[in-house]
Amino acid sequence: MLEIFQYGFIRHAFMAGLIIGIICPLIGLFIVLKRLSMIGDALSHVSLAGVAAGMLLGIYPVYGALILMLLAGLIIERLRNTYQQYAELAIAVVLSSGMSLAVILLSVGQSFNTSIFTYLFGSILTVNKHDLFTIGILGIIIVATVVFLRKELFFVTFEEEAARLAGVPVTLINLILILLTACTIAATIRIVGMLLTSSLMVIPVATSLQLKKGFYHTLIFAVLFSLLAVIGGLILAIYLNLAPGGTIVFFSVLMLLFILLMQAKLLGRPQ
Repeated sequence: MLEIFQYGFIRHAFMAGLIIGIICPLIGLFIVLKRLSMIGDALSHVSLAGVAAGMLLGIYPVYGALILMLLAGLIIERLRNTYQQYAELAIAVVLSSGMSLAVILLSVGQSFNTSIFTYLFGSILTVNKHDLFTIGILGIIIVATVVFLRKELFFVTFEEEAARLAGVPVTLINLILILLTACTIAATIRIVGMLLTSSLMVIPVATSLQLKKGFYHTLIFAVLFSLLAVIGGLILAIYLNLAPGGTIVFFSVLMLLFILLMQAKLLGRPQ
């Protein structure tokens, strides 16, 4: 099996996969616990418009997606503060706006509609050095920020009102979390695609939550499940000639189903 690593594109694929395997559940755990799981889908739809805009302007599409998602993140947080009793409206508004803008831009640049499929469904086996550099920089920024703000993020995630009373800048921390989510999606779209990015952020976390451990143990297990999904999914995709992005996410789903099945058997066992 190790002979596949003689190819540069395979090494790039695994290095990029390992990075997103760490950052996706790292951010995903916070957004799941804050009940903002759908924010990944909203920003993914915005990223499609960003990629299309990047292609139209002749810049690296991931940069276009990142810029537009960071702007969308600011809008989401603003709308969440405006509609505090209906915070989910912010996600719905941004999702629909992003998708409508993407459709408009795609209709303008019909010549690159074929290229857009690379970002829709991912193309990890075509990751080049530029992609790997961008993913690596974003990964470092995300991990460093979470480590630096780990106490504030933890406090805001579980006790937002208490954190506000304790002097924690809740609005700023929430905004940073949304911007980190945007960076995570930007790093991931080349790997699993826009349509599946949020799945890799949520499913390993959902699997880890079933183990019913403490916060930090849940985070560790979520990262382990994510890395296992990336490595296992990539190996299967390479040897079975399958779509890497879909295979990685499906592998993650299988692990969740396995954990649920094992728990059902344990709960059904007579005491």
